[in-house]
Amino acid sequence: MNTSDNGSSNVYVPGASEPVDVIDSARCTLAVEIDALKALSDRLDRTFVRAVDILLACPGRVVVSGIGKSGHIARKIAATLASTGTPAFFVHAAEAVHGDLGMITANDVLVAISYSGTTAELLTIVPVIKRLGAPLIAITGNADSELAQLADVHLDGSVPQEACPLNLAPTASTTTALALGDALAVACLEARGFGPEDFARSHPGGALGRRLLTHVSDVMRTGRDLPIVQANSSVTDALEEITRKGMGMTAVLDGDRVIGIFTDGDLRRLIEREGDIRNLTVIAGMTRNPLSIGPDALATEAAAVMDENRKNQLLVQDAAGTLVGALHTHDLMAAKVL
Repeated sequence: MNTSDNGSSNVYVPGASEPVDVIDSARCTLAVEIDALKALSDRLDRTFVRAVDILLACPGRVVVSGIGKSGHIARKIAATLASTGTPAFFVHAAEAVHGDLGMITANDVLVAISYSGTTAELLTIVPVIKRLGAPLIAITGNADSELAQLADVHLDGSVPQEACPLNLAPTASTTTALALGDALAVACLEARGFGPEDFARSHPGGALGRRLLTHVSDVMRTGRDLPIVQANSSVTDALEEITRKGMGMTAVLDGDRVIGIFTDGDLRRLIEREGDIRNLTVIAGMTRNPLSIGPDALATEAAAVMDENRKNQLLVQDAAGTLVGALHTHDLMAAKVL
């Protein structure tokens, strides 16, 4: 199989009578699936509302089940629900009939996915679910099927045709089922008032989690790593402290009170202004009223302050004005906040 070198989208398959225009094929696939989703949107009604009500009222977990391609879709829907505030997990229908059914309790809700509505494994476990008293939401393409008839709520995922030109491979139907699952998850998310911070708690290892869960106190330098000199210290002493601590600055204190910050930039400006700085104290070149932030602030807030003021360092002071730490842009980068 090869493509033409003249920019054509035709693909030539050995033994085939005609080349295949893969771009045209892709567009036809997308058009069929888009039409299926539009039809799905148009027929949403109160049954969808009832399904959402059942999910919101669930005191246990939402169990999503299917087999084959529907099983893959069910697994993804369960993951989406779980990450957006609706506790959920996936149970493979074939495994359920061989013991995993014990994972489902009367407090749970079963979401069963089968386009035909006649999947034997699902129909085997449904009577057990009904005896438990757990609600059943079915997503099928056949409202007259046994699974649809047994369900407390049936969501119609039918499609006029599959995107597969043979009308055999589940394509448009699986897209529709997946979209229905996403719609349920998002509707529940919005009804619960699930916000970015809630999402971050479900994704602590992701970029959003780091941005919304990492506080200044988590990444700031403290104790012996914190560069500090007193106001009567010489510029030479301040330079030694800057070098030892590797932050490109040192805080300047009068007792326990912060009165300034002395940076590499302050040092250069002092040399340009005074020339000989050997007999000067750090107070002669420090920047007064330095920028600071609280330890409970988000690290992203600190990054915004530093960026807005074009600073690489930031002091951290508590509500009483006591110096408790310091931040460098490198600290934020190491924490993957930047």
